[in-house]
Amino acid sequence: MAVVKVYDQNKQETGEITLASEVFEVAVRPEILNFVVRAQRAAKRAGTHSTLNRAKMLGGGAKPWRQKGTGRARSGTNISPVWRGGAVTFGPQPRDYSFKVNKKVRALALRMALSSRLVDEKLLVVKGIELAEAKTKLFAQVAKTLGLRKALIITPHEDQVLARSAKNIPGITLMTPEELNVYSILLHPQLVLLEGAVEPIAARLM
Repeated sequence: MAVVKVYDQNKQETGEITLASEVFEVAVRPEILNFVVRAQRAAKRAGTHSTLNRAKMLGGGAKPWRQKGTGRARSGTNISPVWRGGAVTFGPQPRDYSFKVNKKVRALALRMALSSRLVDEKLLVVKGIELAEAKTKLFAQVAKTLGLRKALIITPHEDQVLARSAKNIPGITLMTPEELNVYSILLHPQLVLLEGAVEPIAARLM
């Protein structure tokens, strides 16, 4: 099991915490991380794009001109795809881009993402972040002290004061253990776990 230091919001060491090896010391396989991230991003696609094909367009019932004798190319409809303003052939239609990922694979990828941050020494455990009031300036001072630039902070539960204070700081994202996902971890080079969030994360993934 990995033993990491615990710091307070002033970056002073306050103790140590043991991280479960089943969650934070898993061999990383990039192909699994890639698969799960693609699934997450695909699920977010709206898929509402649409074009008008011949079946959806109005008009086209009467033949524009007779077949022969006009000197012009023959034509059977004024909504032909070769005409300006006509229908679209094989254009995009509404669809669902999501695809299935097994729960075990998703959980394994999450353990791998957490492990990668520990191996890269980009995981920081903080005892807690306490702010007197919801002020961006107060949180910015804490972030500067902890050396946070683009970081994902995992809190034990929703903290409105902390969330409102960090809302306007670029690169900082707050989540609870239930919201934790692979894409968010990999998107942020730094991962900060508040001490109270370590046990819920382990319980979710073990």
